[in-house]
Amino acid sequence: MRIIGGRYGGRSIKVLEATGLRPATGRVREALFSMLAARGLVFAAARVLDLFAGSGGVGIEALSRGAAQAVFVERQSAVAKVLRENLASLGVPPGQGRVVLGDVTKVLPRLVGQTFDLTAIDPPYGQGLAAPALEGILAHGLVAEDGLVVAEVEAGLSLPDIAPLTCLANRTYGQTRIIVWRMDTVAGPSTPAPSTL
Repeated sequence: MRIIGGRYGGRSIKVLEATGLRPATGRVREALFSMLAARGLVFAAARVLDLFAGSGGVGIEALSRGAAQAVFVERQSAVAKVLRENLASLGVPPGQGRVVLGDVTKVLPRLVGQTFDLTAIDPPYGQGLAAPALEGILAHGLVAEDGLVVAEVEAGLSLPDIAPLTCLANRTYGQTRIIVWRMDTVAGPSTPAPSTL
């Protein structure tokens, strides 16, 4: 998989085969990062949480564009090992890119006290993991004020109202649906309705 933009742009990272991973295509990642930039995310100095990290495409792309730190959460040890190798091969300092091995629901409580400007949720399809992950990051106070949350889920997935997140974008690319929310402590529940933006 090739990194699209920033200081690591054009470099490739390894993706472990036969693990059930489905890394986002270059087109989807490019669309995602365009959406984030258009909605005001300043990558310089941003703190990123990449849940169900897999190959680490979102977190690494953010680091490439200037993010101060990315925390990657991955439950498969073999995949986490390759992710650590990818970070090392790019020359990402250990304090800037940290891989946490474990199930997302068990890792989130360990991150209490930290907040993230961008949280990416890319769970395996068909396992009902997106909604609990969203609920978990909110319950544990992990989303920074005005922080963005992005979910990459299967196109037909229905998600509940998620206060205090305000839906900014909801787009479908083939079998993949990308939803972007902003943390809004004064807004009520927001259903991720399809966006025409």
